[in-house]
Amino acid sequence: MVLIVVIAMALFAFVLTDLFKNSSMFSNGQTTVIGEVNGVSISQADFAQKVENRQRQMGPNGSATQVMNAIWDQELRSAIFLSTANELGLQVERDQLIDLIEQSVGSYDEFLDENGLFSKAKLNEFISNLKQISPEVSFLSGTPIDYNAWTTFEKNLAQGALQTAYFNLVASGIYATLNEGMIAHQAESEVANIKFVQIPFSTVADSLVEPTNADVKTFITKHEKEYTVDASRGLQFVVFDEKPSPSDEAQVKTNLMTLLENREVFNEASQSQETLLGFKNTSDNAAFLAANSAFAYNDQFLSKDGLPTNLADSIYALEVDEIYGPYKQDNFYIATKLVEVTQKPDSVKVRHILIPFIGSQRADASVTKTEAEAKVTADSILTLIKTKRSKFTDLLSLSSDLVSNEKEGIIDWFDYNAGMAQEFKDFSFDNAIGTIDVVRTDFGYHIIEVLDQGNSQKLVKLANLALPIEPSEETIDAVFNTTSKFEIAIEKEDFAKVAKDNDYTLRPVSGLRALDENIPGLGIQRAVVKWAFEKNSKVGDVRRFNLNSGGYVVAQITEVNEAGLMSLDKAIVRARAQILKDKKTEIIRNRVLAQSLEPLASAEGQTVKTATEIRMTNPVLTGAGREPKIVGVAFGLNDGETSGLIQGENGVYMIQVVKKTPAPSIASYLSFATRIRQARVGNVNTQVFNALKEAADIEDNRSDFY
Repeated sequence: MVLIVVIAMALFAFVLTDLFKNSSMFSNGQTTVIGEVNGVSISQADFAQKVENRQRQMGPNGSATQVMNAIWDQELRSAIFLSTANELGLQVERDQLIDLIEQSVGSYDEFLDENGLFSKAKLNEFISNLKQISPEVSFLSGTPIDYNAWTTFEKNLAQGALQTAYFNLVASGIYATLNEGMIAHQAESEVANIKFVQIPFSTVADSLVEPTNADVKTFITKHEKEYTVDASRGLQFVVFDEKPSPSDEAQVKTNLMTLLENREVFNEASQSQETLLGFKNTSDNAAFLAANSAFAYNDQFLSKDGLPTNLADSIYALEVDEIYGPYKQDNFYIATKLVEVTQKPDSVKVRHILIPFIGSQRADASVTKTEAEAKVTADSILTLIKTKRSKFTDLLSLSSDLVSNEKEGIIDWFDYNAGMAQEFKDFSFDNAIGTIDVVRTDFGYHIIEVLDQGNSQKLVKLANLALPIEPSEETIDAVFNTTSKFEIAIEKEDFAKVAKDNDYTLRPVSGLRALDENIPGLGIQRAVVKWAFEKNSKVGDVRRFNLNSGGYVVAQITEVNEAGLMSLDKAIVRARAQILKDKKTEIIRNRVLAQSLEPLASAEGQTVKTATEIRMTNPVLTGAGREPKIVGVAFGLNDGETSGLIQGENGVYMIQVVKKTPAPSIASYLSFATRIRQARVGNVNTQVFNALKEAADIEDNRSDFY
């Protein structure tokens, strides 16, 4: 009884803890909001549904975090423009929305009257019906749709219209003056010839100007924007992979060889010994592979080109029922049996007409024929063509294969391994030149005519008995024990030292951000990043995580960097080069007394160099490299005038203008001003959104949920 009470209390405490942790009635409600933009909340439930829908659409082409980030960008953009539109009083009226609907789907049959024109009444009737039958679905041009999907469609149209209206308003206020056009003309056409002395930064040793912490702090404070960073974490980790041992691999090979031969087994039902045929002797290859192999039976012929390059010669030379192997390929041991041999053309040339039906692959919304109706149409076309072959091209307008239609329906030479429907290939390769008939595939009904065939070649049909090379239970247990021993050891000793003492590979990583999922050297491990950013996580914390591929990773937090100004040890890596330049410039300025080029060159052991035909639009000095500041100063001086010392990208300079050739006068600078305006308008969408985003009050709670 005491034990039962204790267990009950423990369970009750567990439930209460979870309730307090996750229930919104004990929180401030923020757990239901994934973000907020200028007071516009983004619902976590709606957000999660959109992420799930997008993941379903993308399948394996996008990770969960990639999809989540894409949806966040979409929602962020929508919320920013919604709040901006509300502030300005911009809205889409119902009549405008109907116009947008007409532009988008106004040609659909559901919205057309008896004269084939868009009808508002038909539209309203369709929407009303959707609402009445909700949550059941109706069909719009063959595509299922419910009331929620329709309202989302309307919302997206309205939001798109608001964004377009806002961008157009901004763009209408963008201009470029004739004076700006004149300046652009001058920058392109004005040239200057100069003489200069460059004192390279290398004339001052780095050891004389090594930045101190005070130097770095002063520098990053002056450049706060460039050195403000998001919160980040650093880790070090050791991976314990569950990889097959040599003995595991040998056992897999032995198991496969056992399957090749007949085996005596005891039948419990008949209480007698019976013989199970091995792979060498079975005639039912499909059933044998289904019961024993990682690869299913592929009942197709292959050309030599369709076989793995390293195995083609050996397999192609087999006799029927002869076996090649066992051999190791990728992560499998395989034995390959040659099942059948045939002769087929090495390539064929055909022409076809494709009649799709509702539900066939790649059938678009305009397809209305049922499968039976498509078959009747295909048979009718075949009858006409058999009467007169020249009618083939006349009937191509009925075909849905737009690519081949452009070539009179012809699909030029393709081999047997081409990625086409098997029924299409079988007809094309198995029938004589001139044969024509109707063939059904998943794409619809084809009227196929064989036009020509290449030389005959040998094709083979194979059965592949394959066993995956996987770690045994003993290996898995050994990896678990090794990982556990490592965890116990690092409780008392330094993480890196234990790894080194045991010859484990220690992998450090820094700069991880809260929404990262990919860890260099480890791959996608969102759980590790999420743990590193938990509120109570601190430097020195250790945790073990399971790997999707099998095995474990033991990670330790080495850095906890909060959002704000970059730490000095991080900033020095980025800022050191510029700080060195600034300090070297100061030393050079203090030691230089010369006021003109020749004395300066003599004192500094340099030469006076010449740069001709320099332009503002191409700020490069011959022999010195790209120096926009130096070129800019040159165009601010008069002929014969000498500058003071100027800090450039590659050293400290003194320049003298030899001659400036002004830009030629032109009658109007309108073309230059127009070009500037067009460039600015072209960047409106991106720059306006970035400006609104930077000014927005954004609360991002994604890391609490993902």
